[in-house]
Order: sequence, then C-alpha cells, then structure tokens
Amino acid sequence: MKYFIFFLFLMLSIISWAQETKYMDNYSCKECHEQIYDEYQTSAHSQSFFSNTFHQDIAKEAHAQKYECAVCHMPMANNLQELVEGKAKPDINNKTHTDGVSCFFCHTIAYVKKSHKYNINVQARQAEGYKPTLYGTLMNPDDSDKHSSATNPVYTANACKGCHSHKVNDNNITVFRSMESAQNSKDCIICHMPEIQGGAEKIDKRSRGHHASHKFLGIHDEAFRATGLDINLSVENEQLSVTLTNKMTHPLIIQAARAKFLQITIERGNEIIWKNYQKKPSEDKEAYFAYSFAADNRHVVVPATATQSAVNNLEAKETKQLVYKILPLQKGDKVKVALYVQLARDDCKKVMRDEDIKLTQPLLMKEVVYIQK
Repeated sequence: MKYFIFFLFLMLSIISWAQETKYMDNYSCKECHEQIYDEYQTSAHSQSFFSNTFHQDIAKEAHAQKYECAVCHMPMANNLQELVEGKAKPDINNKTHTDGVSCFFCHTIAYVKKSHKYNINVQARQAEGYKPTLYGTLMNPDDSDKHSSATNPVYTANACKGCHSHKVNDNNITVFRSMESAQNSKDCIICHMPEIQGGAEKIDKRSRGHHASHKFLGIHDEAFRATGLDINLSVENEQLSVTLTNKMTHPLIIQAARAKFLQITIERGNEIIWKNYQKKPSEDKEAYFAYSFAADNRHVVVPATATQSAVNNLEAKETKQLVYKILPLQKGDKVKVALYVQLARDDCKKVMRDEDIKLTQPLLMKEVVYIQK
C-alpha cells in the first residue's frame, strides 16, 4: 500500500510539472524544421486518440470512465491528471490532446524514472515567461527565437524507455514489453531514426547536411519490416527445417494486439500439396507468435483486465528452428516460407469498429522460396 501511494504521488507530481510548461504545438515547429515536421506527420507518433480509432476503442474497452493510456498516448495534455483519474474526457478541440506524442513532449524529457508498472517521463520544468529549452543530441545548436536548445544524454540513453519499455496492468500482468531494463535508446535510434540527407533546419546555418529521420520507421513501412528477421530453410528427405533468427534488439512480438505467423506451402505446378495449417495460422502453435490473455480462466481480448497471460515469442537476437515432416519432393516443387503480421489479431474484431477490421488482414513481412532440383 505504501508503494502504491508513493507511486501515485510521484506520477501526479510529474504530471503537474509537465502542465507548468508553456506548450508549443507541432505546427509551430514547421516554420524552421519543415522536413522533420513532414517526416513526423507520416509517423505513428503523430497519431492521436482521435485519429487512431483502434487505440480509441481499446482504451474505452479497458477503462470506460478514464483514459489511463494518456500518460503515453496524450502525454502533453494540459489536464493529464484529470484524464488519468476519469475527471475529464479527451477533447478534440484541445491542441494538447490532438497533437499525439508531440515534438514538444519528446524534446522536453529531462530524465526517465524507472518504475514497476511502467516507466515515467519526467518533463523539464520551465520558469514562467521564459522560452522553453528543447533537448536533443546536437552539439552547439543554433539560437532560435522560439526556444533555447541544449544537449541531454537522455536522448542516447533513455529517451525511448519512458514509453517503449514495458507496461504492467493492475493485476501485475505484463501487457507490453519492448526493452530490457539494461538496454538504452541507442539501439532504437540506430534502426528507427537513421541519419538521412538534409539539415535539421530549413535555413541550415552550419551546413550540417544530415539529420535523424523523424519518420520513426516501423511495422507500417513495407521495406523496413522485412529487415528484422532472417529466414533460412533446408530440405532433407521428408523433413523441412525452417530457422528463424530475430536480428532485432527487441522481441518479435511487442504489442499485445498484434500477431506474426509463418505460412509454409509446397506447390507442385499450380497446386498446393502441403501447408503448415489448414484454416487458421494459430493451428501451427510454434509458428504463431502472439500474446494470449485470460481472466478467471476465460479468454479476454483487452489485456487491461487479464489475470493470466501466455506468449509465444522470439526474443531479441534469438534463433529458433522449426521442423516439419513433409511429402517427398519432386523436381520443380516449390517451398515457400512467408512471415506475415496482423496489426490486430482476429479476436480483436470483437472490440473494433467496421472501418478498422482491415487491420486484421495479414501483411507480408518476408518470404523465402526453395525450388527442388
């Protein structure tokens, strides 16, 4: 009980600190950082409670009266405490609500407080009447009439760990896990924010010529999602071996709503003569990567209420071999091993509106083909 009271006091104190800061909306950044702004607008960070209806439906299903997800999904809300406690609702006319994970939020993280339930981003406190200081990794940044700038080691160490580390529900069940406690943000930045051409500012006073991409590349990018996993296959007599290697520094499955699975087929001419499952990918339990949640031994879709969980995953840098008994191959037979992702598992349809059902459609991540000689 003492721990819970301390945690609640800490969270509410941090929320109140954030609310003291004079807010600069996303669009105000475009004047000087046009290319970065355009990149950011294509990212998942730019989506808010109002533009991501699947998240909206899950959040409402998890807590009908309060919006606890606001800590990470609406972090600069000027009434964050009220949203979390259920004393206020998201407001589509409030810029601090509609900006999503805003430019201002990420660039005012002073440090990250580690906690059991989820980590907490502590925002820099600003003196009233002064222009805010925005943090980053750039040495000797240019002066700006909009804000001051300063380097902060949190941006190579822990900036991503505030929201992308872990989340534990009220029943002490992990519902999201992306990073180990010993990891830092360098791995995230190298992959998801690679250096690209173009200065950080529209008027590049120091001719830097490059900046960290703010597209935050991820599963929605077709080329990017093919890079995280190696698939190797071999055939010997009537045995097919598929070796999966997770090259990423985080598990294959991070988000509770998603599923990734292998579809393996053998084609002879125009006919499929063998497949690793008949109707549903989940029939092949070893090749279906997803979380499963239950409450009182009954399956539940929304993990906020879960009291038990299970997951088939591929951990960071882990290799796994799957072996199948198949029919004898003939010359010209084609073996296809394809990895797919569903942005929402099939059972999520129960809490989705019709326009979001498309998120359950599998997207190809990677495919490997072997032809018998």
